[in-house]
Amino acid sequence: MPQNRRFLLQRRPDGEPVAEDFELVTEPTPELAQGQFLIRNHYASLDPAIRGWMDEGGNYMPPIPLGDPVRATTIGVVEESRADGFEQGQWVMGLNGLEDYSIAEAGGFTQPIDPDMVPSVTNYLSIFGAVGMTAYFGFLEVCEPKEGDTVLVSGAAGAVGSLVGQLARIHGCRAVGIAGGPEKCARLTQKYGFDAAIDYKSKDEAALTKAIAEAAPDGVDVIFENVGGIILDAGLMNLNLYARVGLCGLISEYNTDPRGARNLWQLIVNRASIRGLLVADYVERFGEGAAKMGEWAAAGKLTVDEHVDEGLENAFDSFMRLFAGTNDGKMILKIA
Repeated sequence: MPQNRRFLLQRRPDGEPVAEDFELVTEPTPELAQGQFLIRNHYASLDPAIRGWMDEGGNYMPPIPLGDPVRATTIGVVEESRADGFEQGQWVMGLNGLEDYSIAEAGGFTQPIDPDMVPSVTNYLSIFGAVGMTAYFGFLEVCEPKEGDTVLVSGAAGAVGSLVGQLARIHGCRAVGIAGGPEKCARLTQKYGFDAAIDYKSKDEAALTKAIAEAAPDGVDVIFENVGGIILDAGLMNLNLYARVGLCGLISEYNTDPRGARNLWQLIVNRASIRGLLVADYVERFGEGAAKMGEWAAAGKLTVDEHVDEGLENAFDSFMRLFAGTNDGKMILKIA
């Protein structure tokens, strides 16, 4: 069995992760037991949710055990198999770890994929993976958009947010995006088709509230929230009657003590609703979502960006791009 480099979680981060929280080690790969197969990981999805899995508890998944590889969705090729239904050379996708090789079991989370069905196999980590399905089901099912709605998207230049804005336009809505910096804001309007973009940098809550009001003078019917903090509070101050808020993420609060929304009373004032969304609830319908996303992409209605960094040794720096906002599209790490 081959030697295996593994990116391990060695201690639980206190606030923003630092390099010393992790260790890259090389270990022998265990022999396969009956019903198991060995995956050579080629690509891994780096997502903000991974930060929550590093903490002790209070999440929707068990915490990553100390001394284990950082958990991530990976795609790779079966190198050896002692499991029915998985053959050498077959491409698979599953929730494994940041490591060269992962051992999986038949009947688990790892499933075969067909690289010939997509322009790039990495698309299984973006538009046809959890990112695309979060945007599709989170927006269409949780936010319940109606033609003519004004949709406010925070983290709009990110992998999920950029797709949500485009889905809003496809469904006859007006899309307003919030992003950090002039380059990202230009990308929202020029590349993704948002109707307006707001640069949150150097703005306090009052300034953000005003900027949203100017970009959405008729108010906001839907908020697709990825960031939280003062950005969510500013959005809540611009709600229309019976508005819907889809809570996808709170990335501004993952590395700090949670601030919490201060303007929730606006939900009462406007008889609005807020609902958390988790893509795991829709796994059985991924085929439906992927078919529609593929149809719109083929018609030129969806633009998908992927930011691919290379090398398991760069896992920490690549992961931290998510919090610095220096990634341009879905953050993917090339391992093989």
